[in-house]
Amino acid sequence: MRGEGDVGGALEAQSKQGITIMLVDDQELVRTGFRMVLDAQDDMSVVGEAGDGLEATQLLQSRPADVVVMDVRMPRLDGIQTTRQICAAGDRPRVLMLTTFDLDEYAYAALKAGASGFLLKDVPPEELLFAIRAVHSGDAVVAPSTTRRLIDRFAPLFPAQNSPAPPGLDMLTSREREVLAHVAQGLSNAEIAQRLFVSEATVKTHVGRVLAKLGLRDRVQAVVFAYETGLVRAGGLG
Repeated sequence: MRGEGDVGGALEAQSKQGITIMLVDDQELVRTGFRMVLDAQDDMSVVGEAGDGLEATQLLQSRPADVVVMDVRMPRLDGIQTTRQICAAGDRPRVLMLTTFDLDEYAYAALKAGASGFLLKDVPPEELLFAIRAVHSGDAVVAPSTTRRLIDRFAPLFPAQNSPAPPGLDMLTSREREVLAHVAQGLSNAEIAQRLFVSEATVKTHVGRVLAKLGLRDRVQAVVFAYETGLVRAGGLG
């Protein structure tokens, strides 16, 4: 239970403006450390804290936030189930998932549930700040190099070669499929532009259309979609 100090802090955060953040972790010491870093930023405010997913979903009803920084393993309602509920309710808030181990078994499930990315709990402060700003702006925080590692780790979970054609791909143009395939292989917009001999702005437009047509939140979900549907497989195109 939080007292008047927490309420006062929330009101102060609301008046501060900027990116509003909710911290969800069953370790109070972790939340306190993150809050100190985030509240020190001119463009960020922590508007609430929760010790588990159930408390977080209830608190979000009265204290909306732009970004939820959330642990995976928690009592009552874990981070994956909480992320699924939050993302099913709308475009905001965006979820930044925290993991104890790099690319642990929960990362894939978290991204599939709608998280916009994931970080290690011991991430340097500057990386946490960058990730929150990126997620808030609509980007994914999983860098291309990390995406490639994620693909390698979870390739066995993707469908077999003879899987039926997935729904959704038929809505994309041939160029959009091509761009999606490159995104799924972990290429940045600049790298895709170089491959296709087009401008980076054009690639960005194609990516935006792909996300809109498929109802995906960001590039991370696009990677999951492309591999789950068999458009791309570990090591190359499907």
